[in-house]
Amino acid sequence: MLTTLGLDPAAESVYRSMLRRPEADVAELARDCALPEEEVRAVLGRLSGLALVRPSHVGDGTMRAVSPDVGMELLMVRQQAEIAAHQQRLEASRAAAAQLIAEYADLRPAQPSPGVEQLIGLDAIRDRLARLTREVRDEVLSLAPGGAQTADNLAAARPLDGELLGRGVVMRTIYLSSVRNDRPTVDYADWLTARGGQVRTLTTLPTRMIIADRATAVIPVSSADSAAGAVVLTGQGTLDALCALFDGLWAAAQPLGSAPAAAPDRGTGGALDARDELGPQEQAVLAFLAEGHTDDSIGKRLGVSSRTARRMANDLMDRLGARSRFEAGARAVQRGWLPMPD
Repeated sequence: MLTTLGLDPAAESVYRSMLRRPEADVAELARDCALPEEEVRAVLGRLSGLALVRPSHVGDGTMRAVSPDVGMELLMVRQQAEIAAHQQRLEASRAAAAQLIAEYADLRPAQPSPGVEQLIGLDAIRDRLARLTREVRDEVLSLAPGGAQTADNLAAARPLDGELLGRGVVMRTIYLSSVRNDRPTVDYADWLTARGGQVRTLTTLPTRMIIADRATAVIPVSSADSAAGAVVLTGQGTLDALCALFDGLWAAAQPLGSAPAAAPDRGTGGALDARDELGPQEQAVLAFLAEGHTDDSIGKRLGVSSRTARRMANDLMDRLGARSRFEAGARAVQRGWLPMPD
């Protein structure tokens, strides 16, 4: 009955037996559950790993089952974390697939593929985007991972975006959270919102992307140089995956211009005790540290300077009491700030 929460039948049987007979030893549990004693000991180890049993307060070496209300809550929290981690991996896979399609199209320019159109150079990209803007009817979805936008880009975008919004086209854009510190970009977001556009931010974004009417997507071939080339994707399967990626990111993003969350009270010790006390940017830095990214790599992904990324990483290491980045990742997992790796 509890298999959906991660308990196999043997573990559930032993856990229930321990609740009924708190004083039972391994031999008694084995008889009650009709299991070999060796298997009961192995089950107790699994239950301990799930925090469903603990050493007795008496100190006699026996194990005691935690109450069901506490135990089931622990199992559900663990399952929610696993689902969230799986969703993150799924979204990353979708972005990686889209990037691979773009790179493959660049490697084989002479062989056109159904649903893939190659664009070489900034002029070709801009011309195709201008045509797409004229043809769009209902909706434009955009990911903009480049951080703060330049004044020239914002000025050039206003006439096109104003024309789209004037036609009743729905515009949804996700920027990096770092743009909240850039006044021109925030002013532009306010300008868009006042005309019916929707703008949100996330700490990290997988790739630059524009989707028109959920039927055509434009993705750069190289995330490091978006002006070098791009591909236009129209295959239904690919578009379904890219739209699902955008929708998942949009649901997790925060509207630009909303009041920032209050800073957590860390007391006098400066240490955090729960993952939800970390801000989204701090959680992203921790995850990148655990994956072995450099300060420069972290900065590019967050849209901040490598110096700022280094400062945030050092601050997190100090709060975790870690002497290395690898140790910081391990301690973050132990504290529940990062999901347990597979």
